[in-house]
Amino acid sequence: MHRWGSSPFSFPAFRGVTRRLILLNLAAYFVLALGTLAARETGGDLVLQMALEPPSFLHGALWQPLTYSFVHLGIGSTLMELLSLWFLMGFLEEYHRPGWIFGVYAASVLGAAFSAVAIFVLANEMGYGAGFVPLYGCFGGLFGLLVVFGVLHGDMEFLLFFTIGIKARYIAVIYGLVSLAMLFSRQRIYAVAELGGAAAALLFLWLAPQRGVGYWISERWFRLVNSYYRWKRRRAGRKFEVYMRSQGKTIHLDGYGKRIDDEQNDKKRWN
Repeated sequence: MHRWGSSPFSFPAFRGVTRRLILLNLAAYFVLALGTLAARETGGDLVLQMALEPPSFLHGALWQPLTYSFVHLGIGSTLMELLSLWFLMGFLEEYHRPGWIFGVYAASVLGAAFSAVAIFVLANEMGYGAGFVPLYGCFGGLFGLLVVFGVLHGDMEFLLFFTIGIKARYIAVIYGLVSLAMLFSRQRIYAVAELGGAAAALLFLWLAPQRGVGYWISERWFRLVNSYYRWKRRRAGRKFEVYMRSQGKTIHLDGYGKRIDDEQNDKKRWN
């Protein structure tokens, strides 16, 4: 059974896009803490400006889907989020391109944000008009990384609660079921956002090329060129068949321009 690192408790290397993103979140935490103290003296609230509030977003605060993931409140919750980010993104970065991994994270963050906005708009349209708790933290990106982790490396085994061995795919399923259960609690907005982040990660996994955009474009281009030449061979083959019939001979060619009769004779010769 595959395990990560030299022991089930080891963390991946602290480098690359993982390190940059964690340091950026740490810097945002301290800047926001200092800014909150200054804003209180002037009567403002910097957290509400940076966190995601659908009414504010719909009235022009277009930066909130990008900034809410950098808002962290409390040392304990911030530590857990950044450790989870280090573990998940650092592990994936060992096996995949850093730019692609960051794309998964960014798509999950945005997917969580727009899912929350969509459910807010839908609730208002249906006449519920329920209040909305501001969203903050990188929970959407973490859930998206966890889902991609479970899909691509589902057989990797870890220790749950440091005692129970469990595969990565089952961890992702368990967290998904917890989010579904949260739909019936007061945390339903966070649950919708988490599921939206997971859906965005899966969509990114399905659409975005893991070997880079250049490789994807070149692969599609050569596939198109080969299809064109195969079509030309088939058309030339049909013209040649018509010509041979006009000469009193009947031949059949396959899609590669080879006589079918020759293929049958080759099989008889070797059998």
